[in-house]
Amino acid sequence: MKPKVIAIVGPTASGKTKMAIDLAKQIDGEIVSADSRLVYKGFDIASAKPTLEEREGVPHHLIDIVEPEFDYSAGNYYDDARNAIYEIISRGKTPIVAGGTGLYFRVLLENFDLPRVEANPELREQLNLREREDLLEEVKKLDSKSYERLFDSNKRRIVRALEVMKILNKPFSEVSGEKEPEFDVEWKMPYIESREILYDRINRRVDIMVEQGLIEETQSLLKKHGRIKNFVCTIGYKEVLTYLDGEATLEEALDKLKQHTRNYAKRQLTWFRANPELEFDL
Repeated sequence: MKPKVIAIVGPTASGKTKMAIDLAKQIDGEIVSADSRLVYKGFDIASAKPTLEEREGVPHHLIDIVEPEFDYSAGNYYDDARNAIYEIISRGKTPIVAGGTGLYFRVLLENFDLPRVEANPELREQLNLREREDLLEEVKKLDSKSYERLFDSNKRRIVRALEVMKILNKPFSEVSGEKEPEFDVEWKMPYIESREILYDRINRRVDIMVEQGLIEETQSLLKKHGRIKNFVCTIGYKEVLTYLDGEATLEEALDKLKQHTRNYAKRQLTWFRANPELEFDL
């Protein structure tokens, strides 16, 4: 018998956080976050991190665990989330993995066997200086299979794939194999009426973030951490920075933030559509 885990997935602004909290209260569960930005201390408003009040007393794991200077990888996530799941089970509780980072679900709960290759900071820095489209073209030349899989991915994942290929001198598709899933997973996803409704929620969420202090949070993080990669590459902060730098008006920056968030939601849906356990028409 494999250990039982409930997975709640969905794009940003779909209602998965509330769904997970409501379910945890019903079944005496604990939540393991599967969000690549919630791990960072101080990344609160832009990441829509649930406040202590919003968590309604339900224990949450893998939130606020590292400083933004730390480059938290999918390998780090796999190790930490797996430990959290077994700790929750040992207390007789049900683990609920909830979030929107598709790669985290794939390495933790599906059959993706993550290649364990140490980061090469110098190589990674060189790759990060290039445009996303240029990096994708190199992936296409080196590994057409990975190109198709990474086409809608963010720049960080593309950089990592190229880093692995260059270090091992092998196509990424050959080193990222498959494994037997470790857990018995029940997959859930909030019902979304239409993509138009989801996009409207995203637009309204951005307006609420500004009311909650997104501009001030960006200023505070900039003062504390400087222009580190994990800060300037995070949706929300990177758009507000264009306003603070005088490169865009506030209205223009927020319009870009809404657009980039909608694009991110589209990429998330692409990830989850590949899961045969999930059915939706968006």
